[in-house]
Amino acid sequence: MALMFFNGGAMRGEPLHHLLDGSPFVTSAKTAPKYRFYAVGEQCPALYPVSHGGAAVTGEVYDVSLDTLRDKVLPSEPHELELGVVELADGSSAFAMLLRRPYTSHVALRDITEVGDWRAYKASA
Repeated sequence: MALMFFNGGAMRGEPLHHLLDGSPFVTSAKTAPKYRFYAVGEQCPALYPVSHGGAAVTGEVYDVSLDTLRDKVLPSEPHELELGVVELADGSSAFAMLLRRPYTSHVALRDITEVGDWRAYKASA
């Protein structure tokens, strides 16, 4: 099993939550304030690690089996994202989906770092 931080459509009550295939919810969490946060084509969120000017981002941590990660979660992620590791506010680490580096997509990015919460951003849009 692997701890995975989700901050978009796979969180509880969101349309992609079923992809977690019953993975146990561990906790609500925030990242350490080391990330810029983007809306990718207004369809999904993306974290981008930075050394300066980052903020904490709200999400949920699940204990996801590697099989579920391989077979369900990763195949559903858009091309603009890649698997990485983030630092959580408590100093621990978790897998998460990060903005692909270098970013080569033509899909527009909107910086939503100041909001820091995908649900709050979607509710305000």
